[in-house]
Amino acid sequence: MPFSDLRGFMSEAEKIGQLKVIEGADWRSEIGAITFLAKKRDDNPALLFRKIKDYPEDYRILANPAHSMKRLALTLRMPVEYTPMEFIKSWKERIKKIDLIPYKVVKDGPVLENVQRGKDVDIYKFPTPKWHELDGGRYIGTGDIVITRDPDEGWINLGTYRVMIHDKDTLAFFISPGKHGRIHREKHFNKKENIKVAVSFGHDPLLALVGGTEIPYGVCEYDYAGGICGHPIEVIEGEYTGLPIPAHSEIVIEGDGRFDELVPEGPFGEWTGYYASSKRNEPTIKIKNVMHRNRPILLGYPPSRVAPSATLRSALIWNELEAMGIPDIKGVWCHPYAGHRLFVIVSIKQRYPGHAKQVLSLACQCHAGAYIGRYVVVVDEDIDPSNINDVIWAMATRSDPAESIDILRRCWSGPLDPVMPMGKKGHNSRALIEATRPYENLKEFPVAVDVSPELAAQVTKKWGEI
Repeated sequence: MPFSDLRGFMSEAEKIGQLKVIEGADWRSEIGAITFLAKKRDDNPALLFRKIKDYPEDYRILANPAHSMKRLALTLRMPVEYTPMEFIKSWKERIKKIDLIPYKVVKDGPVLENVQRGKDVDIYKFPTPKWHELDGGRYIGTGDIVITRDPDEGWINLGTYRVMIHDKDTLAFFISPGKHGRIHREKHFNKKENIKVAVSFGHDPLLALVGGTEIPYGVCEYDYAGGICGHPIEVIEGEYTGLPIPAHSEIVIEGDGRFDELVPEGPFGEWTGYYASSKRNEPTIKIKNVMHRNRPILLGYPPSRVAPSATLRSALIWNELEAMGIPDIKGVWCHPYAGHRLFVIVSIKQRYPGHAKQVLSLACQCHAGAYIGRYVVVVDEDIDPSNINDVIWAMATRSDPAESIDILRRCWSGPLDPVMPMGKKGHNSRALIEATRPYENLKEFPVAVDVSPELAAQVTKKWGEI
């Protein structure tokens, strides 16, 4: 069934057995711990926290919204019964055909059911957890969208950036270098002027997904999300910022991003699996107003070392490689246990000398693969890149370390990279590993021991799954 907000998503997730209700958890430590531990389970559900300690019982948190293949498919309006590689192949074809649908401005929406302004603002009214034990504060922005406008070109960007509560009307917001929202912010700050910002903290999880995806520069994520769900995203114009705000959002703030006011931010448990970027001074958002629905729901999407969005990045890299004219890409897999960026595997059918090396170089430097990468491995077409056991077998038997590994230096990194020494600028290196049969020895290379698809089908039909 179609849905356009967080409540509709929750209803659909419940129908497919993907929602679990938890009552009475403490925001100080229990909600974060439960969320973290749930992600390790194969049957990990979305978690709806109710009756949160110290808060009204109808103020809620939804955590882990798309942290399973079924819920990810639900978010993207796709069939929910895909294997990982089926999902990637389907998604890669679908995103080629997405037509941008511009957002629609409406006069009213549920987000305006409650409005606080000026001295009445108190962001602590929402049950924001301390997601990880060593976090530097309470992070209200984990599955958020930070909404900004380019001051020169006028286009709107939505970015899923981390936002920490500093006091009742002040937030700290961290944006990695090179991200579109960071560029918008720097354009203002370089002129010694504030930037008007709106932040939504509860919405259709699709907006959080596209806010964390490499959408091309200058393209509005609202329009991209509209193309995915097949209808315009409804927005209202913020009374302070004039920015487009999701009309069906649960919680939204408007304010000024201050060029002249920095506060300590971090550390925060990041997607690398570490408390990344330590504690540092970051710009603030001074809140001018808060809007929220009755019985508001905070969307909690704290990152972890297991990244379900790996499938989305896999499809993006696959399409980018094909768009650059690389033939016979048979599969791409960004391993979810490597933070969806740090370990990329590409399967190809080799067509010419240097084909494998070409794929390695481009996969680590294309738009979807360039930021904080680490390892890229290319394998032959008989290897399923999503099967890590087969990938390791190929690396162990088809690569020669002295001949098959190259290092690319001074690549794009950032403060979230856990191996980057404090104070070092944003560079790292990439290991490019050819785990293919040598092209010049394809015909003579030993034949792999396996069961042919025909014999496998014959035996399975007679004996069943053994």
